Amino acid sequence: MTAPLSGIRVVEIASFVAVPAAGALLADLGAEVVKVEVPGGETLRHALPRRLGYRHGMSEAPHFHMDNRGKRSLALDLARPAARAALRRVIARADVVLTNLLPRRLAKFGLDAATLRAAHPRLVFASLSGYGARGPDADTPAFDYTAYWARSGLMDVMRDVGAGPAFLRPGVGDHAAALALASGILAALRVRDRDGVGQEVDVDLLHTGLYVAGNDAAVVASTDLDTPRHDPARPRNPLWSHYRTADARFLFLVMIDSQRYWPALCRALDFPELERDERFRDEVARYRNAEELVARIASVVGARDLAHWERHLASFPLIWAPVRTLREAMRDPQVAAMGMLADVALPDPDAAGLRTVAPPLQLSRHAMPGTAPAPALGADGEAVLREAGCSDAEVEAALGPADGAQTPGSR
Repeated sequence: MTAPLSGIRVVEIASFVAVPAAGALLADLGAEVVKVEVPGGETLRHALPRRLGYRHGMSEAPHFHMDNRGKRSLALDLARPAARAALRRVIARADVVLTNLLPRRLAKFGLDAATLRAAHPRLVFASLSGYGARGPDADTPAFDYTAYWARSGLMDVMRDVGAGPAFLRPGVGDHAAALALASGILAALRVRDRDGVGQEVDVDLLHTGLYVAGNDAAVVASTDLDTPRHDPARPRNPLWSHYRTADARFLFLVMIDSQRYWPALCRALDFPELERDERFRDEVARYRNAEELVARIASVVGARDLAHWERHLASFPLIWAPVRTLREAMRDPQVAAMGMLADVALPDPDAAGLRTVAPPLQLSRHAMPGTAPAPALGADGEAVLREAGCSDAEVEAALGPADGAQTPGSR
């Protein structure tokens, strides 16, 4: 079968995670994605594991490959008029422009939506920002740490009673935003198939954070009340909480409909007498006597290690999960069965193996293995410009020595 986005050309003018991740998803679906980078390469290309705190000498950045797989690379210094002119030639052939440059930088380079779409009405212009395309913070730089995590309220609400705020791991909000970007682009292309006219797609990290927090955010928006925190010592539902095991690991019980699972839990934890105890007869009673029930569950769970509970609970009709480390998750048999990891097909057969996360969706009629590597910096520059109709002189002027420009812009 022809790939879903076969024949679609995407020009990605971006750095860091969210927009490149969306570009990778489009490439997975068959689009030709040209990644525009500064001549020295974007920061994440050089973010090797040892620079992130991992004790490993790997010479490739696995996360860069994950978010840039299957693309072509065009290295341009956009401070050069010749480079901007050449890029506009490339955009003239494109269906989608995908960017996270700040609005003021887009306008400075003549790459803003109004300018490009006036020249190319069929163009879909998709942009990611920290705080949105309008309002007082439209031009404010951001990362997912600031907009998605801290300012959205997620950083505050994602902590138990008495605990300090949690530090967000890299790219968490960015990858959520990438899914929204890809969805919007697919919708815009679908509309263009019908009427021949492109449009703008706007995604921002702050809104993505509010959406991810949607269950709580919708209630807070309607009630104007603060979000109740989870208290492990006195949860609203003791069957929906985490418990420490004998080896200082955690078991997460997730029986949201606690009445349905209460009898099975009593059998699993070997306290049948509690099933008939009036203090715990229903959800309300268990909430009112939560401290006593939590102490009882904690004493039983805490007497055995996590491996024991994984084996033991597997034979009961309960909903639970071991709290895994990310390293352990990589070895999960279910991860292997579903092909959630991909071995990157590096061009150098002697290079050290590189494994990454495969695309988070699968189609029955289009394979998306996620094995393609990211392109070498500037590897496709001359070919891309010639395909766009640039002359020898224009190619040389566009790809000539850089004027010291750094990253073309951040979110």
